[in-house]
Amino acid sequence: MAPGQRHSPQQHPLAHPHAPKAALKAPPEGGKRGLTPEARPPPTAQLCLRCRETLLFALISPLVQAAAAVHALALTQLGVRPPHVHTLGSPLHAARARQVGFRKGTVPLLSRLASRSQLELVLCAVSVSLALLLGVAVVALAIQYRRDPSHSTCLTDACVRVASKILEALDSETDPCQDFYQYSCGGWIKRNPLPNGRSKWSTFNSIWDQNQAIMKHLLENATFNSSSEAERKTQRYYLSCLKEQRIEELGSQPLMELIDKIGGWNITGPWNQTNFMEVLKMVSGTYRATPFFTVYVGADSKSSNSNIIQVDQSGLFLPSRDYYLNKTANEKVLAAYLDYMVELGMLLGGAKEPTQLQMQQVLDFETQLANITVPQAERRDDEKIYHKMSIAELQALAPAIDWLDYLAYALAPLELTDMEPVVVYGDAYLQQVSDLINDTDRSVLNNYLIWNLVQKTASSLDQRFETAQERLLETLYGTRKSCTPRWQTCISNTDDTLGFALGSLFVKATFDRDSKAIAEEMISEIRTAFEVSLDQLDWMDEKTRQAAKEKADAIYDMIGFPDFILDNKELDDVYDG
Repeated sequence: MAPGQRHSPQQHPLAHPHAPKAALKAPPEGGKRGLTPEARPPPTAQLCLRCRETLLFALISPLVQAAAAVHALALTQLGVRPPHVHTLGSPLHAARARQVGFRKGTVPLLSRLASRSQLELVLCAVSVSLALLLGVAVVALAIQYRRDPSHSTCLTDACVRVASKILEALDSETDPCQDFYQYSCGGWIKRNPLPNGRSKWSTFNSIWDQNQAIMKHLLENATFNSSSEAERKTQRYYLSCLKEQRIEELGSQPLMELIDKIGGWNITGPWNQTNFMEVLKMVSGTYRATPFFTVYVGADSKSSNSNIIQVDQSGLFLPSRDYYLNKTANEKVLAAYLDYMVELGMLLGGAKEPTQLQMQQVLDFETQLANITVPQAERRDDEKIYHKMSIAELQALAPAIDWLDYLAYALAPLELTDMEPVVVYGDAYLQQVSDLINDTDRSVLNNYLIWNLVQKTASSLDQRFETAQERLLETLYGTRKSCTPRWQTCISNTDDTLGFALGSLFVKATFDRDSKAIAEEMISEIRTAFEVSLDQLDWMDEKTRQAAKEKADAIYDMIGFPDFILDNKELDDVYDG
């Protein structure tokens, strides 16, 4: 993700390794257990269940003792030797507790009852009443105990597997009070050494590898028969990617033909100097590269129940603006990047010297973009970077772009007017980008736009392009790319290009129907518990407490997958054309 890019569905071209998309993440496993959502107590009530048990136990204990004492007194008055009295919590001597004797004699027990005083009969009645109360209390405690879901041990296959993974991740030989990280993660680190060709490895990478295998099986299924054109297109794309011999035969021809179709590239031949907006729309709107900025539709962070057009900063090829600005520290990276740019330009037909000169101009232009790009550290407060405005107001802010024309093209078939609301994350950046575009020579702008298209599509070309990229990645991350199977490369390319359609196939094949609802319910309970806990913080003033609650309510849950991918018509509309 480019520096400062916020929530964008686009992935940074040098993201290494690929992270799994939200639509492809495996959901929580296992079925629904315990109470239904309607019957389940709220989180705070669940937290107090044990407190109520303790209170109930405290109330029962003296009741039991009183009942036992009165019962003993009544039996004594009736001439019956009471059993050894035990209170709750005292050591039990079972044999003695069961010894109930009668005084020697031949007078029947009923006769003794008849001969007793009224006080004795009252004591007997009290004893019976206390015994009944004790029984009711015990039953209430039992019901309370059974209602508490914390007493229910989950033993489904999913729960057992998760418990096993948690235990394997621990380093039980480490004292958690001395090194909690090692205690929590030491076992996982020991069992998961860094794979060859990877600069990092985490549980998400492991899950992505597992999901890739599932998607491979789905796309290579000989009986594949989908009613969605987008899903059929996804399979064709993947299978064509596997045809390495054909790819090598074609070489750079497909991309060169695409560049000519758009209007040419100054580095490789004639180009149209008057169609800046048309090239921008094709490169960004059709082929999903992100020069200058990124545009997407997503949940409004201040009204999570509604979607809105969002515009954010973008346009840098290297992972961070610091690579461009800290030239001394990143001299090797910048040199390797320029070599990569020149090599790809020459592979597409450019001569060495003019290609070197013009690519240096593109790198200088990217450095200017980096200079006006807002650092990520300054973008952590949404309140400061969130700016809601109409397309007309955006046009006045950054007039170098015809925003209504661009957005109508990029978001077709949506019908837009200049009053359509948009959220801009960083109005100062877009204003400066507009000024930079107006102050830059058109040939440099053309080279920059087409370069964005080239680096976006180069991984789909022959081995020469892949080898060039591997050299740059080695300089960037210090690791040489391992021999990744071709099918994995094609899965990643398909996911980048047709992610929603591939996600639809994956969800239909793997997601339990109730899993998403269970996960959403769990997140909802966590949010509720958090909001309730805010009321118990005596150090927080009321204004801050209310702001925290509003922020919690504004959280937009992105769990599992967007619902529209399961609607064939809506999915096909995304990839129509």
